[in-house]
Amino acid sequence: MKKRITGHLGLLLSAATLFAILNPGSSEAAGLLIADGGWGGVLETKEHDVHVTINNGVAVTRVTQVFRNTEARQVEALYTFPVPRGASVANFSMWINGKEIVGEVLEKKRARQIYESYKQTRRDPGLLEQVDFRTFEMRIFPIGPGSEQKVQITYYQELDFDHDWETYIYPLATVTRREVDSRVTGKFAFALDLKSAVPIAALESPSHGDALVVAKHSDSYCQASLETPDGSLARDIVLACHLSRPHTGLDLITSKHDNEDGYFCLTLTAGEDLAKAEEGMDYVLVLDVSGSMSNDGKLLLSKDSIGAFIQELGEKDRLEVMTFNVQPYLAFRQLRPATAEAKRDAMAYLATQQARGGTALSPALTTAYKYADSDRPLNVVLLSDGLTEQQERQTLLELIRTRPRGAKIFCIGVGNDVNRPLLEQLAQDAGGLSAFLSHGDDFTRQAQAFRRKLTRPVATDLQIDFGGIKVSDLEPKVLPNLYHGMPVRIYGRYQGGAEAQVSVRGSINGVELKKTARLEFPKQDLANPEIERMWAWRRIDGLLKQADHTGSRNAVIDEVVRLGEGYSIVTEYTSFIVLENDIEYQRWKIARNNVLRIGHDRQAQEVVRAQLETIRSRAIADLGPQPEPAALASAQRSAPSKVSAPPERARRAFDFGVGSGPVGPLFVGLLLCLRRLKRKAG
Repeated sequence: MKKRITGHLGLLLSAATLFAILNPGSSEAAGLLIADGGWGGVLETKEHDVHVTINNGVAVTRVTQVFRNTEARQVEALYTFPVPRGASVANFSMWINGKEIVGEVLEKKRARQIYESYKQTRRDPGLLEQVDFRTFEMRIFPIGPGSEQKVQITYYQELDFDHDWETYIYPLATVTRREVDSRVTGKFAFALDLKSAVPIAALESPSHGDALVVAKHSDSYCQASLETPDGSLARDIVLACHLSRPHTGLDLITSKHDNEDGYFCLTLTAGEDLAKAEEGMDYVLVLDVSGSMSNDGKLLLSKDSIGAFIQELGEKDRLEVMTFNVQPYLAFRQLRPATAEAKRDAMAYLATQQARGGTALSPALTTAYKYADSDRPLNVVLLSDGLTEQQERQTLLELIRTRPRGAKIFCIGVGNDVNRPLLEQLAQDAGGLSAFLSHGDDFTRQAQAFRRKLTRPVATDLQIDFGGIKVSDLEPKVLPNLYHGMPVRIYGRYQGGAEAQVSVRGSINGVELKKTARLEFPKQDLANPEIERMWAWRRIDGLLKQADHTGSRNAVIDEVVRLGEGYSIVTEYTSFIVLENDIEYQRWKIARNNVLRIGHDRQAQEVVRAQLETIRSRAIADLGPQPEPAALASAQRSAPSKVSAPPERARRAFDFGVGSGPVGPLFVGLLLCLRRLKRKAG
């Protein structure tokens, strides 16, 4: 790849997470790079490569893209890309003169000042910062005539669980510039490695079917692959993994260096031992029909989803269908038994709905509360993009707190343009769940999984005893309800290391639920460094949500910035900056925290890849003609030992040559500073 970007490049990234859902009729693709800023020009996506590693429910997604300026003049580029909900952007890199340059996270205003200092002298600035709660953009100037630009983004996320299905979605649509056709002119490649301690029953793609090749190498490891030579990427890539979890269980993932506090993720998952509740429930299905729902097929997606859910209701259930924009509209004006006739009437009502007007959630929720019956549970299921007026947010949060006894609210976000933080917070405060829909998923499976959650008893008032292990900084601080098949994840830090008898207690309709497991908190575990970033991201998310209840974030911004800089996490208040070389970082007194973290992360990921390669080799060992026993024994005697292979792979993870790439000649010295930097961050 030939490209030349001279001078000092500053690249900033400030990001909150968002979940993009694709309109099949769109020609847009993830990661738009277009000419902007008055410079004009056309840029094309030449390559788009995605590699995903899922390790026990935590996914690391690495996206590498190559763009080319098709103009005979230099242009300023605007780059927009979606990141799934609940994801933490952990790295941003650009290639300058053939070398990968890794970014660092700074406080947003300081990063902007550094950027402006370069752009004023027209010396190759680059900027990527958050525009609002759902959009962030990067600007690069200049991109020379006919030259190429390579970028790489890495993000971490927890996967969604529905019952015993684990779902990964790679969003491929952005809507910030509707006029742009961002088809890939070269190769699009997607590869996924899935590792799970819970046995894998199946891996499939609701979005791409047989076009996405799946190989199951063992009960703990699967691969998936998709490659296209060119064309529009007009569908989200959706993969659904069916896990076998017959009993409620506890799973633990840790990360710890010697003589430092460790990090852990404890997952509690309810299995089939939670018996199904036979009594009926009441459902008020609330559908947003405001004008914003006309974009990207959001209203059609919502109608399909509600229709699938209605078909899953039982004879003992009752339902009402409500639509709303600036005011609510009712299908029945009463709760009707979920008979075949009522279901047909509900579907007919939905078919007549059109998207128009503004969005006012408060009147809709107030009306839904009127259906509360003290003798039956009330489930309010809200499908919306959440794009209500900002001043209504505080009113909504107060309305959630004053809901009737026995009522829960479940929020389902739809569309590219979705106020994820608001919908998540509404559901969390109301004891319900939040989910986000993709066109590429299986509506029937989604509806069945959601229905199972509501027909099984909910474990409330959860408490955890860590059996003598000293833990701190738990996130979330108050544990949510445990739904059937929906895991509760607890992140935290721990001291020392030992085996512990961990127990979880809760209440199911007044009856005690108690589960225990002997879990090992090791004194050293270098295999899961992503847990550290996930803990920090969850802590940041918790701080911001807590502040939003008060109406002001001023009290938590300093801590959010400290965590963002210390753990290399982009937020609304921190940004990524990339400078041309180490001298420039020293000039601005920018610590190379992310270079250290990326080095450790890549080393651990290389070890995982070596382990998976061993599993693949075993899986195909019996395929094809087998050698005679004598020849096999001779080959084994003459073959070199494989014991040293994984360490060699690990060493290669650090061999990135010289210069200011991800690991240059300063890396050895930087490693010595790691503990000091992490202690400051912690």
